[in-house]
Amino acid sequence: MPSRRHFLHQAALGSAGLLLAPLAGLHSCAPGTGRSHIRGSMHGANHATGHLLRNVAALPTPTRTETVEVLIIGGGVAGLTARRELERQGVPPAHILLVELDEQPGGNSRAGRNAASTYPWGAHYLPVPDVRNHELLAFLREAGVITGHDAASGLPVYNEYHLCHDPEERLFVQGHWQSGLVPELGVPPAEKQQIARFFQLIEELRQARGQDGRDAFRIPVQESSEDEQFRRLDAQPFAAWLDEQGFTSPYLRWYLDYSCRDDYGATAAQVSAWAGLHYFAARKGRAHNATAADVLTWPQGNGFLAEQLRRQVTSPLRPNTVAYALHDTPTGLAADCFDVTTRQTTRVQARRVLLATPQFITERLLTSLPALAQRPLPCHRAPWVVVNLTVEGLPQGPGQPLSWDNVLYGTESVGYVSARHQGLSLSAAGPQVITWYLPLAAANAATARQQAYQTSYDEWVRRALAELETAHSGLTPLVQRADVWVWGHGMIAPMPGFVWGTARQAAARPWQNKIFFAHTDLSGISIFEEGFYQGLRAAREVLAARQD
Repeated sequence: MPSRRHFLHQAALGSAGLLLAPLAGLHSCAPGTGRSHIRGSMHGANHATGHLLRNVAALPTPTRTETVEVLIIGGGVAGLTARRELERQGVPPAHILLVELDEQPGGNSRAGRNAASTYPWGAHYLPVPDVRNHELLAFLREAGVITGHDAASGLPVYNEYHLCHDPEERLFVQGHWQSGLVPELGVPPAEKQQIARFFQLIEELRQARGQDGRDAFRIPVQESSEDEQFRRLDAQPFAAWLDEQGFTSPYLRWYLDYSCRDDYGATAAQVSAWAGLHYFAARKGRAHNATAADVLTWPQGNGFLAEQLRRQVTSPLRPNTVAYALHDTPTGLAADCFDVTTRQTTRVQARRVLLATPQFITERLLTSLPALAQRPLPCHRAPWVVVNLTVEGLPQGPGQPLSWDNVLYGTESVGYVSARHQGLSLSAAGPQVITWYLPLAAANAATARQQAYQTSYDEWVRRALAELETAHSGLTPLVQRADVWVWGHGMIAPMPGFVWGTARQAAARPWQNKIFFAHTDLSGISIFEEGFYQGLRAAREVLAARQD
């Protein structure tokens, strides 16, 4: 069966320029539980700092003024990409400033490190891109991910250290590890036929084009066909569409639910049919030494890509800084920026401001501006929890050996990835890190978020180990450390009507050539390629405004 995720390595564990999240205060598990030997950290995407936006009146007034041409607020993939593009297209580095409220940029592509390994805190792979995505391929060439092109076909050649090693992925089902994530063990023949029919349909949709000549499904989203026969799929839930098509197999439905939770943090009943099909039908990567089913990855996950974006240009990047108020001025805009470290506020005067922030922050920043500047866009953002476990061993059950991507059938999580798998030596002795992902796919994201913030370190570790023990009996005593990250606002979920609704398009439009917008919220799909696209788009709008 075709698969969407796979993996591997970049041998840069000692990369001195890599920005890694410092550990929060030391936590420990409850005594008498069998977990009391486990120590670690618990942190999040600086929601405490971000919540300063809820009470800006308590922040100090500006004590100094600074002037730039372009102020970028938000240092995720979109903001970093916009910074890179502006400088590459001739805006002097000294005229650009990026401020980021966290202690390091990267957004949900951030990474961590301990004595055993680097590891991801969020996004951890990039599928081999479509060769038509020229700007993305140019970035990957500069990052050393693409090493050349085949003389005969012209297709890119990817650095083998960045392509996933075998074995790539496995599924624990019926007490056995099978190869691949589509269930096979114990699946009745009639259901296997249904699964085959689904993937045949996906192949047809992958090749399909609308009357406008565009691909039915493409990355970036905005390049997809406007043909109504495809766009109307955005109006209904994916689960309802599956029912209509007779895709009722519990094994298939579990796999499709897993896929939606993996990329969207939501279930097939929550996301639109267009988004559910896009997950499979939009991947069209080609390479001389890889296929559309292959992925690129690194020990630190997409932290590698975020760091490459940061390093490729030199304009100032200021972390631990909360932009909390925007003021319209005759020459542009002014933004009050509070430095969490110095506890001082600077008023940054800018001709143009590029908001590379999630929508819930964007809306708060725009409240001080005229009504026409507002960009309402209801977003469903599910919370996520990521637990990085440092283990001295990983007891294995029968079947496929430890892979990069390891998923347990029927569980709440979307499994774990293995940092050791990304190393040059898969048999190296010593501790290793596995990264476990849990999307909290609740109907009410706000309630789930509040519960996530109130859940203790010990409880998150307990939940992770309770699940993993079902496939790795005896794991708990082998855990040396557990580091937990709670993403309160994980990533956008493309609910019905969101991707092709008018609100998303309107939210991306600049205001008076003063404010520009870039974030994966504006795509409806939170993947690296969309963040990169949004950053390029907004940067080019800024560049066009400079020419007026």
